[in-house]
Amino acid sequence: MTNNRPLHLFANVTAVTTLGLIFAGALVTSTGSGLSVPDWPNTYGRFMFAFPWSDMVGGIIFEHSHRMIASVVGLLTAVLAVWIWRSDARAWVRWLGWAALAAVIVQGVLGGLTVLFLLPTPISVLHGALAQTFFLIAITLAYVTSREFFQTGRIPVSGGAHHRLRRWAWAALGLVYLQLLIGAVMRHTGSGLAFTDFPLTGGALWPSFGPAAMEQVNWAHWQLGLAEATRGQMMIHFLHRLTALAASIAIVGLALNLWRNPEIDRRLKMMGAVSVVLLLVQISLGAATVLTLRQYLITSGHVWNGAALLGWSYLLVLRLLRHYALEPAPARLQVLAPEGVPAA
Repeated sequence: MTNNRPLHLFANVTAVTTLGLIFAGALVTSTGSGLSVPDWPNTYGRFMFAFPWSDMVGGIIFEHSHRMIASVVGLLTAVLAVWIWRSDARAWVRWLGWAALAAVIVQGVLGGLTVLFLLPTPISVLHGALAQTFFLIAITLAYVTSREFFQTGRIPVSGGAHHRLRRWAWAALGLVYLQLLIGAVMRHTGSGLAFTDFPLTGGALWPSFGPAAMEQVNWAHWQLGLAEATRGQMMIHFLHRLTALAASIAIVGLALNLWRNPEIDRRLKMMGAVSVVLLLVQISLGAATVLTLRQYLITSGHVWNGAALLGWSYLLVLRLLRHYALEPAPARLQVLAPEGVPAA
């Protein structure tokens, strides 16, 4: 079986458009525009696509644009699922296409519920988490329809090095995904500015969360005209920073292991290097988000780059699993005893 190039290109378009949708969704959250359009699925009582551009003012621009892009992603996913079902002989890929369509439908419903129920935190967080998960499914479909997937042979790698690389790769992917989930909780609980300093946290490397520390933090909030932060918000914010540290260690560790392993080809080594670059951008945007008091373009860029880092880490894992296999163990030598002597 060979790859279907037009199908692969269409899957790539779907994945890239999904990344754009994540940025549009981040703009909605960062600008506080989630309820700028109070009804769903219509827009102020009109069919979504018939809403006039002249009325797209203020927060309506962000929320309505988000809905329009989401509709495009839904349409692309539906076409992709049908196309895969009709042209790909692999049953698991065909079912993955339908899973992508189911995920994007559920995602749309969750988006509507966040509006109808006035932005409840659990649904909003689930909406954000599913967006990242759907993005990974879209990347999977793009990769398994590529020529690389069909033509790449498995390169044997020594057991210890292979296991070490896999551990670092899965740790990096898992921690980046966890970091994005905690980030979603932080955004939707209003914890993004629980601490307003960086790299310190409330003036310390490890805040105490006691009354004195909370008083110091909220004194800074009062000076900046911000609402008081609760202990829960402070803990969520600090957990986000701790997970970022863990994810950073995993990404750098993976990149170093890729570069030090002579059995790994240069393309994967470069992917590891790009992961570190994306990490540095992410840290910079995170710091700027705090220091600019959540300027909406910087905050949205932080969410977008986090999704890009997640997708890149996932693609690296897919390529690592596809390209490299454990080196086969040497065959055991059978020792034959002399005739008439029982074998040991």
